[in-house]
Amino acid sequence: MKNVLIALLCSLSLNFALAANAAEVEFITNKGIILVKVDEEKAPITAKNFLDYVNEGFFNGLIFHRVIPNFVIQGGGFETQMKRRAVKAPIQNEASNGLKNLKYTLSMARTNDPHSATSQFFINLKDNTNLDPSAASPGYAVFAKVIAGEEVVDAIAKVPTGVHGPFRDVPKEEVIIEKAVVVDGKLE
Repeated sequence: MKNVLIALLCSLSLNFALAANAAEVEFITNKGIILVKVDEEKAPITAKNFLDYVNEGFFNGLIFHRVIPNFVIQGGGFETQMKRRAVKAPIQNEASNGLKNLKYTLSMARTNDPHSATSQFFINLKDNTNLDPSAASPGYAVFAKVIAGEEVVDAIAKVPTGVHGPFRDVPKEEVIIEKAVVVDGKLE
């Protein structure tokens, strides 16, 4: 009986520790607040990379620089006027983690090199299963999900876009991430 009780207590402690390690990040934008839950269990490399950028204040002052209605909104790499911000080394692609590119999930943006993601991410505006890994593609790593502020994501998706230098689908009205901060589950 004593061993069963000890095992039960250890199990409860482990479950509490895992739950306490589920970080939530708040993006305060000039369009409203978006709250996301980061999946540190299924996407540990990507989650750590993203949370490191958040905790360093990297996203503060950046913009959502790419808006494609019924597809994605993308941010995490450019300041206003499309000025690129310096980033850290790329990370390993974790697209085969079992998470799917469904509506309101966050995934890492990358180049054609599957292991080139740094700070840029996108929020899926619909189920984009074509972005999941397949025999033809390594896919895009999902690492978080919007849990509040879906209406803000939808409002950003409706911002008129145009061309800015070599960039397409750039919002004509800047959508600024004023601040990104961990609000629950993980110490800064």
